[in-house]
Amino acid sequence: MTQNVKKVVLAYSGGLDTSIILRWLQDTYNCEVVTFTADIGQGEEVEPARAKAEMMGIKKEHIFIEDLREEFVRDYVFPMFRANALYEGIYLLGTSIARPLISKRQIEIAQEVGADAVSHGATGKGNDQVRFELGYYALKPDIKVIAPWREWELNSRTKLIEYAQQHQIPVPKDKHGEAPYSMDANLLHISYEGKALEDPWVGPDEDMFRLTVSPEKAPDPPTPIEIDFEKGDPTAINGKKLSPAALLTELNRLAGENGVGRIDIVENRYVGMKSRGVYETPGGTILQYARRAIESITLDRGAAHLKDEIMPKYAELIYNGYWFSPEREMLQALIDKSQERVTGTVRLRLYKGNVIIEGRKSPNSLYSEDHVTFEEDAVYDQKDAEGFIKLNALRLRLINKN
Repeated sequence: MTQNVKKVVLAYSGGLDTSIILRWLQDTYNCEVVTFTADIGQGEEVEPARAKAEMMGIKKEHIFIEDLREEFVRDYVFPMFRANALYEGIYLLGTSIARPLISKRQIEIAQEVGADAVSHGATGKGNDQVRFELGYYALKPDIKVIAPWREWELNSRTKLIEYAQQHQIPVPKDKHGEAPYSMDANLLHISYEGKALEDPWVGPDEDMFRLTVSPEKAPDPPTPIEIDFEKGDPTAINGKKLSPAALLTELNRLAGENGVGRIDIVENRYVGMKSRGVYETPGGTILQYARRAIESITLDRGAAHLKDEIMPKYAELIYNGYWFSPEREMLQALIDKSQERVTGTVRLRLYKGNVIIEGRKSPNSLYSEDHVTFEEDAVYDQKDAEGFIKLNALRLRLINKN
């Protein structure tokens, strides 16, 4: 049963699927459609979406195309990286972290134009439907949400193309056949899923990758780089200050040229099933290594270990779509507090798929050469260790005294 909708804001890429959704919304709900296209660094021109929307009858004032790359990296990627977040120990959450920003901006546009509904193109099997809608409801509890993939009967590529042809929606030539995989891209990563990749035993084709060369084809000489950090966030590469988006773009280039950042995983989706995904996260992979290196000399042991303990929960919240939840915000406050001392420089080399840490320094370093030296020192009495060991061994000795 369709809802009574007057105006809907659609997350619109300009591609075939969201163009079909646009027409379907007009036909099914007889409502006004507002399109929103976000540039979050997907590597494709977003401006053509304007012409496509106009061609489909959308008013010029109802077409929103926005460059959100700086906001994406500054307010979403960097805060997440302060936590060293990895879902299930390996996934850098490239798709997950983009959804809250899109949701937020959709709701803001809905309020600006007086829309009573929002819509997205996520399927009923995946995580993105959850992420989008948790964001919508967190920011505007009374918003109406339309998820076409859960409502319509266009449940095959053939039916989608037939619908497009019936409604004079242009179908690119390569869309008439089955695409070999589903792809999602932003400035942090590219994900490849589905179809040819559904068998977890079958490896991906080399020509699929867009951001990275294979490690085998990476250059023989290593690439040395230095990354400066201020309060946990990267600010410069090789001494050159860069904006958040420009910095991640440059790290993507450097890592991609050296075959850094590919993973092939089977993950547990929030909706319950396992999913095989192949990801390219070149710049993010460098940041993960470099951040842990600078934290190793600036974080106290207790703070560092506590961060590692809460990280899986934090990563799971982002993966499952709870960016706007109170518990994520509570954890973020704790994580951000830990970053006050995380300032300094990391020196590393990129070599054939590897990130090799070579040095780290900080004005806030807790590393004391005087204490760790194997030479004679005047700051540490080795005899003190005997009592320390005996006190810690007391309970073990009591357990086994008989």
